[in-house]
Amino acid sequence: MFESTGRFIVRHRKGVFIGYLISVLVAGAIGTGMFSSLKTQGYDDLGSDSAAVDQLLKSDFNSRDASAILVIDTLASIDDPSSVAAATELLTKVENESNIESIVSYWNTGEESLKSFDGNAGLALVYFDKGLDSEEAAATAKVIQETYDKESADSRAYVGGIEVLYNSINSQIRDDLKLAEAIAIPLNILMLLFVFGAAVAAGLPMIVALGSIAGSFLVLYIVTQFTDVSVFALNLITGLGLGLGIDYALLIVNRFREELDRTNDVAASVVKTVATAGRTVFFSGLTVALVLASMLLFPQYFLKSFAYAGVSVVLFAVLASMIALPAVLALLGHNIDKFKIRRGDLKPKESGAWSWLANAVMKRPAIVIVGTVTLLLALASPALDAKFSQVDDRVLPASNPAAIASAQIRDRFESQIPVEVLIPIDASSSQVTDYALELAADPNVTSATTSESFIEGSVVTPIPPEQGVASSTGHHRITLYTDTESRNMDAKNLITRLRAIPTPVDGTLIGGQAAIFTDSQNGISDNLPLVLGWLAVATLVILFLFTGSILLPFKALVLNILSLGATLGLLVWVFQSGNAMWLVGDFTITGSLDTSTLVLVAIVAFGLSMDYELFLLSRIKEEHDNGADTRASVTVGLQKSGRIITAAAVLIAIVFACFMTSGVTSIKMLGLGIAFAIMLDATVVRGLLVPALMRVAGDWNWWAPKSLRKLHQKIGITE
Repeated sequence: MFESTGRFIVRHRKGVFIGYLISVLVAGAIGTGMFSSLKTQGYDDLGSDSAAVDQLLKSDFNSRDASAILVIDTLASIDDPSSVAAATELLTKVENESNIESIVSYWNTGEESLKSFDGNAGLALVYFDKGLDSEEAAATAKVIQETYDKESADSRAYVGGIEVLYNSINSQIRDDLKLAEAIAIPLNILMLLFVFGAAVAAGLPMIVALGSIAGSFLVLYIVTQFTDVSVFALNLITGLGLGLGIDYALLIVNRFREELDRTNDVAASVVKTVATAGRTVFFSGLTVALVLASMLLFPQYFLKSFAYAGVSVVLFAVLASMIALPAVLALLGHNIDKFKIRRGDLKPKESGAWSWLANAVMKRPAIVIVGTVTLLLALASPALDAKFSQVDDRVLPASNPAAIASAQIRDRFESQIPVEVLIPIDASSSQVTDYALELAADPNVTSATTSESFIEGSVVTPIPPEQGVASSTGHHRITLYTDTESRNMDAKNLITRLRAIPTPVDGTLIGGQAAIFTDSQNGISDNLPLVLGWLAVATLVILFLFTGSILLPFKALVLNILSLGATLGLLVWVFQSGNAMWLVGDFTITGSLDTSTLVLVAIVAFGLSMDYELFLLSRIKEEHDNGADTRASVTVGLQKSGRIITAAAVLIAIVFACFMTSGVTSIKMLGLGIAFAIMLDATVVRGLLVPALMRVAGDWNWWAPKSLRKLHQKIGITE
């Protein structure tokens, strides 16, 4: 299969390369159209009870969240005539802006919950016109924020709210991505020149990277026509596109140089390279793609977006590495080493530091295993204290105007995010009241309102119908006010307790932001066993097909778990506890970590770890298949792949480490988590643990039952 592919590419090298260039240009031109359709939401489970409540509140009760929220600090009592005049004048200007439907404020309702604790500020809830698309809403939010978030002679206005927050996060990510690329690309160019040793060879990873990024943009453009896609997926596309371009180009070019030195025949070297390194790239890419595809099993489109982006960027990187890059090598031939940067021979060395390390490790494998496992477990220990939450305004820099406005709302006003309970209309009024009393008895519920009564503790106060929470034609509504935040584990515990209370009739639903967060967390935890099963099966099957071994796939799985534990421990220590800001930059410490981002880091890091596992095993297996014993095959395999793995890891770590310059905390986590996991895996795991464990296992490394050996010979994809 691979040899025939290599021969076809050599025969049609010009046509293959020209076709590739045209495809990249077309994909890039069409794919950039997806930018305006990307979303900043996607953390919620849209199939949950809380999502159903949200839809019913909008359809049956005409309830919706304010698009923007103004905090108007009048610098004196908001009831003073001068304060009333200043606030009224400001809100009249806002109401006259385009796409504004209405404004509900303290000054036109007298609602005490819209008045700050100190009495010097009031809230104004701004509702945009219904039917605005995401681009129009973002543009309106930007105008409101840029025009009115400022100080005047009589007041200071802060502009926040959901649309303003989304627009701020989108803008921050776009700006941060430009900065990260401006740092990463020059650094990688310098590193590529050093690693490849020649200017021509150093440019080859860009051929793979551009194709994978452009192809992924096209895929996301198509996906956005049918479903929502998170803007955060852009960071994964650029990071993985550049990283895998470097990884795969290093592997292909290194093998091509080796074969060219051995045979001095360009065509034969290209064919052999595709048959060996190309086979490794194929299996590696297939493994990484299957790992990233596991995020499709989660209900949140934030995580699904990374599956769309990750799978597409990996598959396009594989196609470019196996087709376009060999075509370029066939065209370049010996010119691959033109414009040398490093002196001496650029072909891989037969002995050196990596073979010395392999021999040193295999002399005392038990000591190395105990020492490295102890280190990894120590690094993982902070993960035992992990606390989980969900992204809110604090993901932005504290100096961002939207974050400042949100802090004003959170610190100076009563919570505006109640728990909503909807009960089918066939429940009687007494059943609704009794149920509300039970709900209100929870220690974190301060009061409750039904269509007919206000409940505080065990006291039920009848209220006029026009002041109550109206029933719809299909549901009674209970609104619960609580003393907890809506996006942390206290909120989850509260919703769990409330849902455990027997309901008056079937079909009763509990929603609101706390329930939305709870359902999101449950959407991850409930599907996690399925995801872990997918990862385990995919890893074991692909590695078995690649190696024909039973032990090596299980060994790879265990080592990846240890590496991931260490990575998660570091993220808890840094972002939950607030350490090492000198490294990652300033961020708001919330005492918790966003669950979705942790899942993303873990799955991407797992996939890239398998990438390097296959790089190493491919050379070890090749030496073993040629007759070397385990010790010799590990020594030669590590010598021939260790430099590639380390160089690739450093280069891809630079790409992701540059994400730490982002002002968005979750992007910082993504950058640090993946960069650390990659470097840990390429050094401690591949350089120490793998050779030590293979030395201990000896010939058992290659064992498989006779039936599975026959199966491998029958369906295994070979050269």
